Amino acid sequence: MKMQTKIFLFFRKFDWFLFSLVLAIVFIGLAAIYSVDLSISDSLVYFPTQLLALVLAIILFFVISSLHFSFFRSVAKIAYATALILLFSVLIFGQNIRGTTGWFRVAGFSFQPAEFAKLALVIFLAWWISKQARRFDRWQFILTSGFFTFLLVFLIILQPDLGSALVLLGLWVLLLFLTGTKKRFLIFLFSVFVFVSCFAWLFLFKDYQKNRLLTFVDPARDPLGAGYNVTQSIIAIGSGNFFGRGLGFGSQSQLHFLPEAQTDFIFSVVGEELGFVGAMVLLILYFLLIWRLYFIASSANGEFSVYLVLGVLLIYLIQIIINIGGAIGFLPVTGVTLPFLSYGGSSMIINFVLLGIAESVVVSHK
Repeated sequence: MKMQTKIFLFFRKFDWFLFSLVLAIVFIGLAAIYSVDLSISDSLVYFPTQLLALVLAIILFFVISSLHFSFFRSVAKIAYATALILLFSVLIFGQNIRGTTGWFRVAGFSFQPAEFAKLALVIFLAWWISKQARRFDRWQFILTSGFFTFLLVFLIILQPDLGSALVLLGLWVLLLFLTGTKKRFLIFLFSVFVFVSCFAWLFLFKDYQKNRLLTFVDPARDPLGAGYNVTQSIIAIGSGNFFGRGLGFGSQSQLHFLPEAQTDFIFSVVGEELGFVGAMVLLILYFLLIWRLYFIASSANGEFSVYLVLGVLLIYLIQIIINIGGAIGFLPVTGVTLPFLSYGGSSMIINFVLLGIAESVVVSHK
């Protein structure tokens, strides 16, 4: 009877609106991935794998949601250490896919440690910020939080995975801004960023990463080479018009003019096949998701739970901006997936675990 009462209370406190928003985004993603699959062969390739990952992700989501948010505070250091070990190990034992050594592959399944690093850093920074007793005006806070962030970023850049590194850096900087860190500290950090960017350009970036950045500045410099992907993406979105060409009838995606349509350019598939209406519905769903997470954070009690939810919010927001910005030519294409929409088991599972953390704050506080 006691267990039944706990289950009843859990589902009564559960934020069904938040969960429904994500399911709607997932549904659009599955439809787009199914459409891409139709263009490859008679047998589905991506769709069944994504569906399996979704089932596992939802199971983990409900398990995580049922935990008290204080559990994540107790495992913050363990999660961070695990991320370090995984990122170091993947450089030695990982599989190289499209020039990036960032995946473990076991029994036909792939796992990307960089995705777990996003989860680990959210939990760890929320814990670290809550330990500072609101003394965010000290250099010690900037340096220590930056040190822990840059350890993960450095290992990810070695893969190399510029997109995931930018997501982690963005999370750290925006959390510093939200804590009220003094402006002179942020200006200094910006100066360091410029210096590190120049160093990375000269000594760390691969040729294809440099080409992506140069193409962002001038897509027409190599329309059939480095600029091809962005050019085809913009054509795909523009050809969708108001109502789209219909699922499975997008010329750019179906005829394979759009590379990596199931991951980097999934938004372009939505824009082409569902049109302006479909793209706007998707953007509205993302806006409502971010708004709902902000509402949860503003209603939470205690710094740890507040910054925990804000971390989840920022991880989603940064990835949305980078992915869609790349698809429409406003930002360089860096391989960052679109949350809950792009193909990728690791991404889907980690995004649902992050969502479960936000739900655990809701259930624990009400």
